[in-house]
Amino acid sequence: MDTNGVIKSPIFKVLVSDPIHERGVEILESVAQVTIKTKLSEEELCAIIGEYDALVVRSGTTVTAKVIEQATRMKIIGRAGVGVDNIDIEASTAHGIYVVCSPLGNTVAAAEHTLALMFALSRNITVADSSIRAGLWERSRFMGIQLQHKTLGIIGLGQVE
Repeated sequence: MDTNGVIKSPIFKVLVSDPIHERGVEILESVAQVTIKTKLSEEELCAIIGEYDALVVRSGTTVTAKVIEQATRMKIIGRAGVGVDNIDIEASTAHGIYVVCSPLGNTVAAAEHTLALMFALSRNITVADSSIRAGLWERSRFMGIQLQHKTLGIIGLGQVE
């Protein structure tokens, strides 16, 4: 309780264990105390995880049952990305820890990347780039194909829209 008789709630503490966009950090900092510690080993993560209410990871951190056992304050694990295969869901569930991810977070980027790769392949961009960087220019080798009047098929699995 402060001097005005207001009961203060404990500070919500978030550990960010993989690099995320600066704006994501700003959003978290507006509502919680944020600590950024990347490239932690399992042992290092186990040693500090008990201090935090939330954990934000990408694919660089593996959240094992051993880590979750030490996460005594943990309420939620957020995966900044699509999959949660690096988080022990069974252990999280057994400890009442929510696990969330952002499955639609990169769908536009993935679709754009697919198109960029298709164009690069059709015009031999990467091979031509390597040739030019090596001081060669063999234009006839890198003509590629024009996509105009071609029928293309894109087969996709997942959320690519």
